[in-house]
Amino acid sequence: MSFLSRIFGSKQTDTAAGTASKEARAETVAHLKSFVGQHEGCEAFIEPPTRVTQTTMVVVADTGQWTRRRIPDTETARKVAKQLGIPAFDVNLSGYPSRMREWNERERKGRG
Repeated sequence: MSFLSRIFGSKQTDTAAGTASKEARAETVAHLKSFVGQHEGCEAFIEPPTRVTQTTMVVVADTGQWTRRRIPDTETARKVAKQLGIPAFDVNLSGYPSRMREWNERERKGRG
């Protein structure tokens, strides 16, 4: 079983979650690995699915800079975070870190 299969599960699960293509799975993992590799103090915040979106994972660096990617489910998000060597939190329990909100505010002001 490949790394991506272990992380993202079966084709049946992937298709239902909208991540059917191997390329999409590989791009997601590569993006998250790259972000974690380029930023210090990263933590993952798992966002539950809604009526409009599937489960997502936000990775936040110690600077507050962040990235978000779709993930098939919470269990998979936790596996990805473990593979990346970063802690994972349920955003409904922990909320978003203040550094993320502060970074967003600085970015918004910088563009205005």
